[in-house]
Amino acid sequence: MLTKTFSSSVFGIEATIITIEVNQSIGINFFLVGLPDVAIKESHQRIKAAFKNNNLKFPGKELTINLAPAGIRKEGSNYDLPIAIGILAASEQVSTLKLSDYLIIGELSLDGTLQPVRGALPIAIQARKEGFKGIILPEINAEEAEVVTGLETIGVQNINDVINFLNDENARPKPIKTESPNRNFSGIGIEDFSEVKGQFTVKRAFEIAAAGGHNLILIGPPGSGKSMLAKRLPSILPKMSLDESLETTSIHSVAGKVKKEIGLITQRPFR
Repeated sequence: MLTKTFSSSVFGIEATIITIEVNQSIGINFFLVGLPDVAIKESHQRIKAAFKNNNLKFPGKELTINLAPAGIRKEGSNYDLPIAIGILAASEQVSTLKLSDYLIIGELSLDGTLQPVRGALPIAIQARKEGFKGIILPEINAEEAEVVTGLETIGVQNINDVINFLNDENARPKPIKTESPNRNFSGIGIEDFSEVKGQFTVKRAFEIAAAGGHNLILIGPPGSGKSMLAKRLPSILPKMSLDESLETTSIHSVAGKVKKEIGLITQRPFR
């Protein structure tokens, strides 16, 4: 039996949809093709252990798994969950009715729980562009993906949550509490420019640079206030547009710097 699930891979900060084809036939071999890296090849052992520890049957058949398009090198552990669901669907342990509507990402632990992944936001954005109804991903990444409107976000804790959702025709995504996008989140403490005392000339230079979008170079001895002033510059910059917030959050998402409590980054970052 041939089944297909859909996942995604991030190249830079752009996501590409990956189709995972699972074919079950007579035999006992396991083939994983489509230019997978070592982390993906090791998914075989993680999936087998997760199945055993959750009373799921790993089929004693020949399994051929293709990550399409085959010409793109695939990296990372995002594919554990979609490969596992594809195997369950091919062995008729999971309904295939919803598989074409949802994009699936997630790294499996040996006990079947899901580990957080990188790039959830750009993947969710691409899923909406490609016309998917929703995305199934680890619960810890759900708030990050929830900022993408018009896309159902299914946050799950373990593989059994995914199986129950796919087998229940009436299942609906649980509401996810997200912070208002109007709040300022940057992952760091926000320093206020009004706290600076004195330094009138350099403050004037900062204000001109912020208003006109100019570059600044700060030269001076240690302790003169260069870093103190620089880290307060974001507090007087114009507010970010939604597109700028999404792009900034996507970069932090790929780098694994988006924390669960942060959500959408709307404060211009300082490094």
